[in-house]
Amino acid sequence: MPFWKEGTLAFVHAAGSPDPTRSHFDGQDNIESGTPGNKATPDGWLNRLEGVMPATEEIRSAPTRVVSIGSLLPRILKGRNGVTTIASGATAARPTVLDRPSVRKAFEAVYVDDTRMGSMFANYVAARADVVAAIDQADPEMIAANNGAASSYAFATNATRLGAFVRRDPRVQLGFLAVSGWDTHASQGGASGGQLAGLLSPFANGISALARSLGPVYAETTIAVISEFGRTVAQNGNAGTDHGHGNIVWLMGGPVAGGKVHGEWPGLDDAALHEGLYL
Repeated sequence: MPFWKEGTLAFVHAAGSPDPTRSHFDGQDNIESGTPGNKATPDGWLNRLEGVMPATEEIRSAPTRVVSIGSLLPRILKGRNGVTTIASGATAARPTVLDRPSVRKAFEAVYVDDTRMGSMFANYVAARADVVAAIDQADPEMIAANNGAASSYAFATNATRLGAFVRRDPRVQLGFLAVSGWDTHASQGGASGGQLAGLLSPFANGISALARSLGPVYAETTIAVISEFGRTVAQNGNAGTDHGHGNIVWLMGGPVAGGKVHGEWPGLDDAALHEGLYL
């Protein structure tokens, strides 16, 4: 609500993919490839965006230009352009085998005459150092922001770390986080009580933590919240909702025309719904 009131949070109603699928797997592929209905696309749209974003040579060659938090590289960031992956939660700063000086020196010796692999390993070492430094800086901020209480799940922790990373390293241009658990087919509930309220509260805390940890960089950052599809308008027999088409996009940050809802609102009358079920 504070971000809405200050005009840096907006919503785009009735947004989504034109592909008719109601499969999570196909829907996620559509939204992350950016080419609905075409599974042959080899890369994700955020990776393609990286390839065309204006950047200095220092930023273009930085191993931390794009940061993804999670154990696997998401479809949206797969492609020919480089991405740094950071583990989620407490494992992110845990020492790895390559953090041992003797092991690192051995790898450097192996790759010293290999231009391609040597460069890749050097980029890893540099990115790893930046990641650990960012985590060391972010964790005290997270503890202070939460008054010492642990987050109900890892999103707020990861969001705070990503924000601190972006703030301290001006070479970071893109970041990505995934949040699961939104398949509310039963006991969905409303604004208070039920699955949805239990998900939205910590999600809001995580988004707020991201904005706060960005500090002054928030004024020049755009945050987009997207999902593969929405839910049906009417609930099912289990007091939940099924896979739908129309969704909502959140936009947040200094450049956003906030404090308003964007897009054309079709309404909820049966005649305005697709197949009488979906936005």
